[in-house]
Amino acid sequence: MRIHLLSFMLFTWFAAFCNLAQAAAKIEHWQTPQGSRVYYVHTEGLPMVDIQVAFDAGSARDGSQFGLSALTSALLDTGAGQWNADEIAQRFESVGAQFGAGISSDMASVSLRSLTDKPLFDKALETMQVILTQPKFNEADFQREKNRTLAGLKQQEESPGDLAGIAFYKALYGDHPYGHPSSGLIPTVSVLTVSDLRNFYQKYYVAANAMVVIVGDLTKPQAEQTAEKLIGGLAAGQKPEPLPEVLMPVKAGMQHIEFPSSQTHVLVGMPGSYRKDPDYFTLYVGNHILGGGALVSKLFDEVREKRGLAYSASSSFAPLFRSGPFAISLQTRNDQTGQALDVVNKTLADFIAKGPTEAELTAAKQNITGGFAMRFDTNKKLASYVSMIGFYEMPLDYLDTFQQNIDKVTAASVKDAFKRRIDPQLMQTITVGGSANKSEK
Repeated sequence: MRIHLLSFMLFTWFAAFCNLAQAAAKIEHWQTPQGSRVYYVHTEGLPMVDIQVAFDAGSARDGSQFGLSALTSALLDTGAGQWNADEIAQRFESVGAQFGAGISSDMASVSLRSLTDKPLFDKALETMQVILTQPKFNEADFQREKNRTLAGLKQQEESPGDLAGIAFYKALYGDHPYGHPSSGLIPTVSVLTVSDLRNFYQKYYVAANAMVVIVGDLTKPQAEQTAEKLIGGLAAGQKPEPLPEVLMPVKAGMQHIEFPSSQTHVLVGMPGSYRKDPDYFTLYVGNHILGGGALVSKLFDEVREKRGLAYSASSSFAPLFRSGPFAISLQTRNDQTGQALDVVNKTLADFIAKGPTEAELTAAKQNITGGFAMRFDTNKKLASYVSMIGFYEMPLDYLDTFQQNIDKVTAASVKDAFKRRIDPQLMQTITVGGSANKSEK
């Protein structure tokens, strides 16, 4: 069995690189002559580098053509320059490199992990640059990816969890750009054309809308050359207008979607926090206590441990450029859905009214900060954090000051933030499952 070159190198030098978690990451920042922002962290111990190029081109930029961003991203490495998909894959494989592309609500990005030995790195970088600047968008490739997407969307109709998520975002965001699934809907994807993808690429995959993240064993001059090579072939373009603000629901809402299953998927929530939210750390710590701390959270204790209504129950904030969702989620037996919802709503209301105890706060802080360094103990993890910091233009010392920001949170500030930001009278509830009288006993 052939051992992948990059995997072997990762294994060999892993112990040396783990020291990264012990030191703060020094993030350097500059702009290329083309106007693209660059974020760079020099690491030693492994002869490798992780690179991401991100654009403000996520699904929130789909307009009325839901699924456009996702399809554009999926087609990038199916053909570029003079190469087809197989030739592109072979070029990366031959130098032990890994390439990826994907989107979120806010962002579209391409990524490269490569060894820094010059012949290997140069070939990997050239391949990435051609993918980024010369995608073919062939009709045959487009039709194949479109059909694959449509097949996936058809499968979603058989997933109660997927149906719940789609309905939940629609309930929270309505016609806001966050209100539709990133992969699109069957009616919107069905009418997309390859010209739509080319137009989307030409509008959003431009230097003024690009951000480059480089984390690894490259010198700063090498990083500067790398960023300029990647961006140099892009059109100058311009940044898109900021997304509109999210409007809060005007009242609580409840929607049930009938589905032939013995379990009901439950989602309860409202628009919550955004990336540069001054309440972010307070809400983060508070949510850890409420439902983000897995087995030690209030929701888990009340819903599962005390009553056995679900295998798990959790809550989360998903901050975006604008207010991302605050969501409480669980699955329960159909005939227990009403009881589970009552427990969820009471637990949330009590937490908003009373806040956490000092003991709960202390335990949450220790849990959060104790494992924080392990979240960026590899190049790839660190690159993801730096990408988040850069894309949302957050403080460059975010990682350095994370612990002290957590330490500043008090029980009183958690209570105050939740009272101001989470309103039980505006919560949207989605349930997907069978009727109670059809549940399995």
